[in-house]
Amino acid sequence: MTGRVVLAGNVIADLVIEVPALPERGGDVIGTRTETTAGGGFNMLVAARRLGTEAVYAGLHGTGPHGDLVRAALAAESIGTLLPARTDRDTGFTVALVDSGGERTFVTSFGAEATLGPADAAAVAAHLRPGDLLQLSGYGLALPGNGPLLSGLTAALPAGITLCVDPGPLVADIPESVLGPVLARTDWLSANAREARLMTGHEDPRSAAAALRQRLAPGAGVLVRADKDGCWLAAPGQPPAHVPGFPVTAVDSNGAGDAHVGAFLALLGQGLDPLTAARGANAAAAYAVTRRGPATAPGRSELAAFLAGDPLAEAISGSGER
Repeated sequence: MTGRVVLAGNVIADLVIEVPALPERGGDVIGTRTETTAGGGFNMLVAARRLGTEAVYAGLHGTGPHGDLVRAALAAESIGTLLPARTDRDTGFTVALVDSGGERTFVTSFGAEATLGPADAAAVAAHLRPGDLLQLSGYGLALPGNGPLLSGLTAALPAGITLCVDPGPLVADIPESVLGPVLARTDWLSANAREARLMTGHEDPRSAAAALRQRLAPGAGVLVRADKDGCWLAAPGQPPAHVPGFPVTAVDSNGAGDAHVGAFLALLGQGLDPLTAARGANAAAAYAVTRRGPATAPGRSELAAFLAGDPLAEAISGSGER
């Protein structure tokens, strides 16, 4: 049995509005296209599930149109929920303004997912089982209420749980009292180049990967994602190594990092070694950016076809539901 990927983070609604340009302060602009989809950690869960790994959302979700949207999207991908719906408020949402150059500007309004309580954290801990891969995002750690509870939850995880942390763009806002215990328990840290720089001061991703591993316990590993250049992998006990990406023509980079994290955890949980899992994650992210939409990670057969002729295809083409 492969380990489950469990997200102790946030799945919210994404309201995406394409605009010719951002308005001036106090101004207005007419959007050219609008779409509302599930977002946040949803894309990571989808990436893992489509590769045949059981995926579970262990965050809060509310009652209302956004909560309904999130639950329907999770159900459509056969992703389970661990906690019951909150009845006193709706799930939160992000407004993403996408200008003509593809740059995204975000405003987030959190809802039920930001109201984690001690009983909720205890319920998550009670439902975890040996072999699970628990994914934690810096978004949750940055929230004043959720952060300390998630930090306490992860610091007390038993040895049979693999903890992966994605520090997220708000990593500089996470108090050290919250982040420190999490990093001390982290098995895998996956960050993009900007996040790695914020955490280490190193512009060079190789140097950042080495510095990040120094912040973790012995035996932990680090991935620094470098977009089209693949990633840098600092596997336990080994120097950082460059894992090349797969050249593609990108049409939508949204969700590529989530696809990378979800695929890496799924393949790692299915028994592949870290280097092979990292190559598979690079391929999944490359595939994702060739498709438009919020959740474009490949299924197992799609990823194998994308890798046709590469020995990696055989490694990932075993049993799976998709």
